[in-house]
Amino acid sequence: MAKKSLVQRDKKRELLIAKHRSQRHFLLQKVRHEITLEKRWELYKSLLALPRDSSPSRLRRRCFITGRARGYYRDFGVSRHVLRKMAHLGNLPGVTKSSW
Repeated sequence: MAKKSLVQRDKKRELLIAKHRSQRHFLLQKVRHEITLEKRWELYKSLLALPRDSSPSRLRRRCFITGRARGYYRDFGVSRHVLRKMAHLGNLPGVTKSSW
């Protein structure tokens, strides 16, 4: 189990990302398509003024059962340990043991 504080920090980051998503996307598009260097620099400064944790790259995806950050399967939202356990119990539809 991951520390509760780490899980809570990631949940807080998810909320901040959702809150500032449209504004960040708008500013990034403007920075990419602006011609003059001065205007681009002004837009970039306003992008830097947004909260640091509102950047999607600061989010760490975690298993929703154990909070484990490594070995995370995005399709299922769980870590490899939980995925294996759930697959053996038959709780994941469409997942079967492979044989060749």
